[in-house]
Amino acid sequence: SDAICNFVICNDSSLRSQPIIFNPDFFVEKLRHEKPEVFTELVVSNITRLIDLPGAELAQLMGEEDPKLPGTNSTASGFFRSLMSLKRKEKGVVFGSPLTEEGIAQVSQLIEYLHKNLRAEGLFRVPGNSIRQQILKDALNSGTDIDLDSGEFHSNDVATLLKVFLGELPEPLLTHKHFHAHLKIADLTLFDEKGNKTSTPDKERQIEALQLLFLILPAPNRSLLKLLLDLLYQTAKKQDKNKMSAHNLALMFAPHILWPRNVTANDLQENITKLNNGVTFMIKHSQKLFKAPAYIRECARLHYLGSRAHTSKDDLDLLTSPGSKELQPLKSQKRSRLDTCHQEETQQRTEEALKELFRHVHNMPDSAKKKKLIRQFNKHPTALTPGSDVPSSPAPRRTRSRSFSGLIKRKVLGTPVILERKSRDATPEPERVSKENVHLLQKCGSPAHMSQAKLKSLEGRKEESCRRVRAHLLSKDSSSL
Repeated sequence: SDAICNFVICNDSSLRSQPIIFNPDFFVEKLRHEKPEVFTELVVSNITRLIDLPGAELAQLMGEEDPKLPGTNSTASGFFRSLMSLKRKEKGVVFGSPLTEEGIAQVSQLIEYLHKNLRAEGLFRVPGNSIRQQILKDALNSGTDIDLDSGEFHSNDVATLLKVFLGELPEPLLTHKHFHAHLKIADLTLFDEKGNKTSTPDKERQIEALQLLFLILPAPNRSLLKLLLDLLYQTAKKQDKNKMSAHNLALMFAPHILWPRNVTANDLQENITKLNNGVTFMIKHSQKLFKAPAYIRECARLHYLGSRAHTSKDDLDLLTSPGSKELQPLKSQKRSRLDTCHQEETQQRTEEALKELFRHVHNMPDSAKKKKLIRQFNKHPTALTPGSDVPSSPAPRRTRSRSFSGLIKRKVLGTPVILERKSRDATPEPERVSKENVHLLQKCGSPAHMSQAKLKSLEGRKEESCRRVRAHLLSKDSSSL
């Protein structure tokens, strides 16, 4: 089936009014948790389709090698680098420790409070009171219940402490392994008509690459990043009050979520602008970055539905190519293919029946009935046997044809019949005579020696044959329709 539906019977009346939540990334998350190796290979194969990662950088992204970061080979150790190293040695339960679900639960209190106080001018830029910040930090580390709405703390205290928490993580929120990939994503630009690279960013490819890269972040990092970017997105929407645009917020948070640890601005040199612009882009498009691309959803769905799993968007693109019918797994494509074949078969049968009917009429004894039928066939030469023309005197022009062959074409083929006048000088020579006609001719003899009774009997049989062919074709058409 194309979809899986689960019905849950709930006896709790208090829950029946709750909305039903549908997660379009259900199969993606299922694949991530149950088969992480398959999931990582699927995502990384599509990342390398968008950005060029040399062997060493790809190995770092996959975690097979230690990341080689700016400043790691430098012998200079400035005051800033030493101070940050000393701060991270003082680990607490939340601050300075590796990111955990417990730490996210504590910090999420800060994020929820800031969502209610986004109008404070200079939010995240103006520092708060250091004493109040230390009290709040100790409370979070100890797990003490905090009432941020009591008025004891200012929004600037909470905003500054959130940056401190991110800055004291052992590695940036976007991880060291992803550092080079983010630099490559920032370089994705559009191409002109001649295929030359321009300076205009390719936003669609950048969004797609970030969606893929976020999919392979550790689960705690991805959860906190989503909370953080959503907060910054809402903050930037109220920049008319707080004076903090997406770019200003990026300058505040890029060193904490993207820059490698223990580096200075001098270590990054020309990359610093690229990194800041990258964080600005994440803030502006944060509402799109945590959805799996459609082809990843389809690959994950096909993996669990027992169909052939595809490892790349290019593989899924092949499904729409005309020369790869054997790769089309979707039922809609199969149905359209069957419908096309059925229509072609019906059309072929109709044409054969019309040709057989023409030969049947042509072999009838000379009579007024035969001449009338031949005149009707002359109005529709497409129904004749290939290579044959019908002799007949010019028929009077009619505004609308009521011929039998025209009726068949309108009912079966569904296409308008184009009336054409053809020359009728040549005598038609049918390719073969039907078995019924041969039998009747042998039985009745030459038409010139037939009696009037036999002639009427023969015409009656011919009309009966035409009636049977007509009924057979109409029954076939109605069943196909």
